Amino acid sequence: MHNEKSALRTRLLSERRALSAEARERAAEALAGHAGELAAAAATVAAYVSVGSEPGTRPLLDALRARGVRVLLPVLLADNDLDWAPYAGPRALAPAGRGLLEPVGDRLGPQAVTEAGLVLLPGLAVDRRGLRLGRGGGSYDRVLARLERAGARPVLAVLLYEHELLERVPAEPHDRPVDLALTPSGTHRLG
Repeated sequence: MHNEKSALRTRLLSERRALSAEARERAAEALAGHAGELAAAAATVAAYVSVGSEPGTRPLLDALRARGVRVLLPVLLADNDLDWAPYAGPRALAPAGRGLLEPVGDRLGPQAVTEAGLVLLPGLAVDRRGLRLGRGGGSYDRVLARLERAGARPVLAVLLYEHELLERVPAEPHDRPVDLALTPSGTHRLG
């Protein structure tokens, strides 16, 4: 299982790096539109700051903030769990470990994610069952488990490029499904 996941991660990361800057920019704008529609009913959205060749979230974060949506961004803790802080604009982001950008505002605690009506998750792929392939650090597996334990039922959506919506990804018993895949072409219901 580990080797299968590792090989798939390597392939998907290589495909992401091969995308042109223009293709990534177009994808980010399209994703901002789709996620914005989804977020219309949510007072609080948990999101993340994309880095490198990840599907871009910058236009989305600014569009949500401009609409008055409360946006929570993750702060990576030493044990790979996630704390959360409010997004206060691009100037309120600071470089952090692993090449990430994190909000500089007050930390709200790992439980803050349970207040979100929509949780946007990073991933390398998701399958038609809603099972997500992440980078392997387990941070978002903890978030999904925390939401489940709290009885929180936000809409869970993974931001992806078109070719990352797969028929099947290797899964393990602890993997929890998500509801939607957002790609530049639109919203895909899963499960």
